[in-house]
Amino acid sequence: MGWPYIGETFQLYSSNPNTFFSLKQKKYGRIVKTHILGCPCVMVSSPEAARFVLVTQAQMFKPTYPASKEHLLGPKAIFFQQGNYHARLRRIVLRAFMPDAIRGRVAGIEAVAIQALHSWNGRIINTFQEMKTYAFHVALLSIFGKDEIPRIDELKRCYYTLEKGYNSMPINLPGTLFSNATKARKQLGRIVADILSSRRQKKAEADDLLGLLMEAKQGLTDEQTPPFVLFFVGSMYAFHVALLSIFGKDEIPRIDELKRCYYTLEKGYNSMPINLPGTLFSNATKARKQLGRIVADILSSRRQKKAEADDLLGLLMEAKQGLTDEQIADNIIGVMFASRDTTASVLTWIVKYLGENPSILQAVTEEQVEIMRSKEMGEGESRYLTWADTKRMPMTSRVIQETMRVASILSFTFREAVEDVEYEGYLIPKGWKVLPLFRNIHHSPDNFTDPEKFDPSRFEVAPKPNTFMPFGNGTHSCPGNELAKLEMLVLLHHLTTKYRYGTKGIVKASSVLSLIG
Repeated sequence: MGWPYIGETFQLYSSNPNTFFSLKQKKYGRIVKTHILGCPCVMVSSPEAARFVLVTQAQMFKPTYPASKEHLLGPKAIFFQQGNYHARLRRIVLRAFMPDAIRGRVAGIEAVAIQALHSWNGRIINTFQEMKTYAFHVALLSIFGKDEIPRIDELKRCYYTLEKGYNSMPINLPGTLFSNATKARKQLGRIVADILSSRRQKKAEADDLLGLLMEAKQGLTDEQTPPFVLFFVGSMYAFHVALLSIFGKDEIPRIDELKRCYYTLEKGYNSMPINLPGTLFSNATKARKQLGRIVADILSSRRQKKAEADDLLGLLMEAKQGLTDEQIADNIIGVMFASRDTTASVLTWIVKYLGENPSILQAVTEEQVEIMRSKEMGEGESRYLTWADTKRMPMTSRVIQETMRVASILSFTFREAVEDVEYEGYLIPKGWKVLPLFRNIHHSPDNFTDPEKFDPSRFEVAPKPNTFMPFGNGTHSCPGNELAKLEMLVLLHHLTTKYRYGTKGIVKASSVLSLIG
């Protein structure tokens, strides 16, 4: 268990955390107790144990996050909830990201992808950062739909500040990342409030996430809306696709401010939570507040237009269970946050693995060229990708699946036992953290033959039950997985058919891409 309070935290971070988890499993088996990050923990790495914690006995284990994370994203965001409120939010969010809802966003996502690739043409880029922006804009589309987003620039600025301070030390002193992130979070709340007000004035129906939250019948406040939306959908390409999914195709008011706040928030999200002036956490806090104000402006603008919308913002606004503007804002910001890193990370690894496996890249290219040629024979809108086209990409889909398995972007998740729980003769005391180790499951030779090899063909046959969980499992699994796969397929279609690329090295674990049209 290591030293008192500190436990084995130093060992965890002195090497790759995945190495720490693997060594523990090899030494002690699939159920291991440890003490990390100030908490006694139980790590489980069998498919059966993961299902026990996340599905069959999920009511015995609640999601748990550091208090600083809730502070920056908003306590009413879906990620921090359990029970009836979580179930209501999840139903709303799933409506915004189910196949029936996102099939109509293919054209919007394709436009974001084409624009992103065009901006990279002839440049050496940091793949991960560009993919994050792409995912973010798709998230905005899902959340706010096609409507113009008020204060979009301010919204982005606040989000980036919040992101920057999210993982910082939670020290709220002026100038710290945490302090800046806190301010950015408050501003994000104000921005979302403006957006809510605007949409209410329009009195239009919308099937985007914002519209669904706004229509909730059980009275979610505006504060409960922002963080969830910004955190979920999760990087330039990914960021822009996220914007499309959240806000739709309409112009987003204060878009530059929105982006600036978001980036500040993102930068401080994983910083030390020390809220001192100038720290990442402090800057992220400020950006979060500003993001809230921007979302509020967007809500106000959309209400004034009284127009129908099928984006996430519209769905939240139209939710029949009475979501308040505060609740809508928390969830909007949360979805924006979640939409960026995961999708962007998978796309970055796909680029790397395809570059290392020319035969697989060739197979993907041939599949996409065939689709492209079939589209060239059409006229007008028939020349663009459709939902049906994305279902004709089995090889590309297997590449995405294998990338998610090998890279295992979601390596583990945290749960907390709400009472004493017994599993296979082991007692998990109340209050202890439980970590299902997805990466260990994905890399076990018991579940996948030659697990370290990148081999998309393994997914020609469905994997064993509960052995492949790239989006988690149970009621807290990622509701945006279909949107994430869609935006990956769309980008890969245009990347492989219209461009040649090569890697130019690694910068901070992100591949640097040279794109040649």
